[in-house]
Amino acid sequence: MQTRDRNPQTLPNPEQPPARTASVRRTTGETDVQVSLNLDGTGMCTAKTGIPFLDHMLHQIASHGLIDLDVRATGDIEIDDHHTNEDVGITLGQALAKALSDRKGIVRFGHFTAPLDEALIQVALDFSGRPHLSYGLQIPTQRVGTYDTQLVREFFAALVNHSQITLHIRQLSGINSHHIIEATFKAFARALRMATEIDPRRAGSIPSSKGVL
Repeated sequence: MQTRDRNPQTLPNPEQPPARTASVRRTTGETDVQVSLNLDGTGMCTAKTGIPFLDHMLHQIASHGLIDLDVRATGDIEIDDHHTNEDVGITLGQALAKALSDRKGIVRFGHFTAPLDEALIQVALDFSGRPHLSYGLQIPTQRVGTYDTQLVREFFAALVNHSQITLHIRQLSGINSHHIIEATFKAFARALRMATEIDPRRAGSIPSSKGVL
């Protein structure tokens, strides 16, 4: 019996790494948040959370982390921005964890110091599997535009807890609230990019002496 050759284009490429993408939706009585991301993207971003300043910061993560990011959220912003801001952080953290799966082959650690005019922010992070946030920002004003600057910490706390990373944020200088926050998101993005890059010397192994994260 004669058989037809399979189309070689349909065969899996054993040298092609698996796509590091994820889509997560989180729905509560307060918010409805959808996040899709590609860790190996080019920095494309769609951010529609109803919170303009948060959208601006999500664009920094995508652009400087070279992550393709799509974030869409509706929430009870008629009360305030807290629930939506926090739930975007939660859902983004869940998407990061899902895209990285068992975290095989990644660099794991990342760090970056970002200047923005007078502001200088240092970020170090570890995809350790142990959530911890050390937050050292001193933001001088209560608001940037309509955004409550206390929500910066809430965003990162939510992201850390649900991506299970260790994150240290240090403010080395800065007097302008917008500059301090934006430099923080840029430094986080670059540290995230470093930590999630594939280390060719790892050969797909888990970056831990314990063999598990």
